[in-house]
Amino acid sequence: MTNVTITFPDGKTKSVPAGTSGFEIAKGISPSLAKRTVAMQLDGVLSDLHDPISKDAAINFVARTDAAALELIRHDAAHVMAEAVQALWPGTQVTIGPVIDNGFFYDFAKAEPFHPDDLAKIEKKMHEIIGKNAPFTKQVWSRDKARRCSATRASCSKSNSLTRSPRARTSRSTIKANGSTSAAVRT
Repeated sequence: MTNVTITFPDGKTKSVPAGTSGFEIAKGISPSLAKRTVAMQLDGVLSDLHDPISKDAAINFVARTDAAALELIRHDAAHVMAEAVQALWPGTQVTIGPVIDNGFFYDFAKAEPFHPDDLAKIEKKMHEIIGKNAPFTKQVWSRDKARRCSATRASCSKSNSLTRSPRARTSRSTIKANGSTSAAVRT
């Protein structure tokens, strides 16, 4: 088996089998490091912590408290919101989103627009989903299907659709991280 050389921020190096993930490396250093790490940077590029490392690289672990983690956390929160909306209103399609400079959002296509009272229901469902502590997994689809984002819940990736029928008569509402909803738009 081929080995790759990992270079740490302090300049120290370690040889590991090609295909080892950043999570495995972090766990080998310290279980607490693995627990607080949400991603890695390989040669300065933000990467999924569970991606296999196939070539020599400089590695930097990204903790949930690091500035680089904020976009990832918002991204994950947007997917939890999408999962919550789809659980509460089956058949709702997730259209456009999720991360923006000051939060996250998704546009949803469903038969009826959201009402302000729905926000509390969505938030409660999000807390239930998070409370299950289910793992996030990476899903990459074939070329003939939409590429999914880098960190999606398995259930979310199976039920989400990025496309809508142009003939569908649905309302589209946007839910933003600050709790506001946009006006419904008939499409």
